[in-house]
Amino acid sequence: MKLTILGGGGFRVPLVYGALMADRGEGRVTEVVLHDLDDSRLHAVARVLAEQAAGVPDAPAVTATTDLDEALTGADFVFSAIRVGGLEGRANDERVALAEGVLGQETVGAGGIAYGLRTVPVAVDIARRVARLAPDAWVINFTNPAGLVTEAMSRHLGDRVIGICDSPVGLGRRIARVLGGNPKEAWIDYVGLNHLGWVRGLHIAGRDELPRLLADPDLLGSFEEGKLFGVDWLQSLGAIPNEYLHYYYFNREAVRAYQQAEKTRGAFLRDQQAHFYEQVRNPGAKALETWDRTRAEREATYMAENRETAGAGERDADDLSGGYEKVALALMRAIARDERTTLILNVRNRDTLAALDGDAVIEVPCLVDANGAHPVAVAPLPDHATGLVCSVKAVEREVLAAAESGSRTTAVKAFALHPLVDSVNVARRLVEGYTEVHPGLAYLK
Repeated sequence: MKLTILGGGGFRVPLVYGALMADRGEGRVTEVVLHDLDDSRLHAVARVLAEQAAGVPDAPAVTATTDLDEALTGADFVFSAIRVGGLEGRANDERVALAEGVLGQETVGAGGIAYGLRTVPVAVDIARRVARLAPDAWVINFTNPAGLVTEAMSRHLGDRVIGICDSPVGLGRRIARVLGGNPKEAWIDYVGLNHLGWVRGLHIAGRDELPRLLADPDLLGSFEEGKLFGVDWLQSLGAIPNEYLHYYYFNREAVRAYQQAEKTRGAFLRDQQAHFYEQVRNPGAKALETWDRTRAEREATYMAENRETAGAGERDADDLSGGYEKVALALMRAIARDERTTLILNVRNRDTLAALDGDAVIEVPCLVDANGAHPVAVAPLPDHATGLVCSVKAVEREVLAAAESGSRTTAVKAFALHPLVDSVNVARRLVEGYTEVHPGLAYLK
């Protein structure tokens, strides 16, 4: 089975390859094609993968190419993890937004809109090429903003594109662990959009254990989200929000922390990864060891400003292992082998949430089999969550409309309508600022 990884020179590709090597049984991936526009990054990652595969006789064969059509032709699965504009683009997203006093995070607020505007046209081109060159392939999208990009691609690929994210998985794992349950045996009642969802129940052996967690301040304050949001606020919500909702619930504090930081997250990763790729280009470098060391630092500093604002301290060691690669592997196994499972995924709504239309991509538990991912019926969200979901989905639709039409006016509308952008004039200045620093937004007229 052939897996094509778009963004194959990306830093986290070795996580996916490691999961593939650990997979056994019929229908496993035997061929991995790495595609990237940057040939030097491709070869650096290929070196890491070669060291991973040393001594593993049945490790998937790896090839690398900068030719997109060549990479897609004949693929059974396409894993999309591209970053349009690179980490320099992410750093610019943050810088322009913070100069206006609003959030520049890559998936939330102004930064997420800017990233979406330059990514959607590229993602749509990829979707059209997949439909032409690999019509039977399944696309697994990890490209951010994941929900928005998945919806853009679904307009050309239908249900054959599925978005994944490791945030809900990590959240459910932490809650189950605190409650003394096995995360693999827990049913997580999670609903929302990508990076905008809430755990409303966690069922172990048929019993919802979340009320027990919410009623115990010591237990509730003992894990990441309890430290991040505070016990009182979680008890007020009656749910456990995705960590990214910290940007909404504590927006002023988050913006201030990012403004005061020595470097934004994007700038930190840009410099860190530039150093990694430079090191690995040295023929004598131990590529895998260098990658492992860099990854550990990356994971430990994840959302550091938010944790500092909340006084949450360092991340727990159990939360440093990632997880999106395991979601991707479980999804591929379920489809390729009809190994039915339940995963929290980004899929078309159909009639799952009555407040949204059927084509809106949402993030919910899905039953997955050989025919794809099928969203599970869920109870309606409370009004405060429904309002936020509908507001952000409306912004996503404006982003899609701007990307399709090239309308600068529609792009301004997308920024202005976002709940974390508080002024139409700020929205206009954001569009001006982003079009100045991003060649990929030259299409906005």
